[in-house]
Amino acid sequence: MTRTLAHRGPDGEGYYQDSGIVLGHRRLAIIDLIGGAQPMSDSSVRYHLIYNGEVYNYVELRQELEKRGCCFATRSDTEVLLQYLMAEGVAALSKFDGMFAFALWDGQQRQLLLARDRIGIKPLYYFCHGPDLVFASELKALLKHPLVARTLDPLSVSKYFSYGYVPTPHTIFANVHKLEPGACLKFDANGLTKESYWDIPLTDNPSTRAISTNAAMSCCN
Repeated sequence: MTRTLAHRGPDGEGYYQDSGIVLGHRRLAIIDLIGGAQPMSDSSVRYHLIYNGEVYNYVELRQELEKRGCCFATRSDTEVLLQYLMAEGVAALSKFDGMFAFALWDGQQRQLLLARDRIGIKPLYYFCHGPDLVFASELKALLKHPLVARTLDPLSVSKYFSYGYVPTPHTIFANVHKLEPGACLKFDANGLTKESYWDIPLTDNPSTRAISTNAAMSCCN
């Protein structure tokens, strides 16, 4: 699976394996060329992170964590992402300004967290069947796993011919899904749960609208 993603991450590869979990990562090195290798684990080796993308405000977030007493072993945004998730859990997602898709494994709770950036710049595909979850950055990597069949989904094929693409969360393959933008999912012994952590605000610049409305009323008077 990781070899099919070599073009996305030509600068390195890494793996983490434990009972019931395997994480693989291909790296395109941009920030902290030496210290940013993945999967990245915390000092207690409870959490393990693989991450694709960039968090643009990681310097500010790092400074916030340092004020709380957190120490860092690298200069990478990956470690900032890891430590912020450790500190705040899913609530940390609203603090990240950037493009990303990541997987965080909590070895103590035996729970996997997958998340995607607010508008879905970075891709994330997954397949869930009973006690098994397989995920990847590209469909062709996902299809390398023996559990994932290349069975076409008739409804998705119909949507493709109608719209010219397959709307999220579906894909052209049966039981293979795209994680929605601004969404995260948790997978553990109880199964899979998904939630949205961000959506486009329905009200745009409410204070400006109020001023415009008042001005219009004054003109009418």
